[in-house]
Amino acid sequence: MRWNVEERCVTLANFIIENGATVRKAAKRFGISKSTVHTVVTNRNGMKDYTI
Repeated sequence: MRWNVEERCVTLANFIIENGATVRKAAKRFGISKSTVHTVVTNRNGMKDYTI
């Protein structure tokens, strides 16, 4: 399933936040790889260089 990049980012981020989910749990829920989840929620949202 191909999603709009922004829509996918928001959907994954909301799932992770609302469920306290891990990258692994989000990947399993949406049927994508852990690497894809990580890439989408970090690199594609402009937070690539963000540090706490």
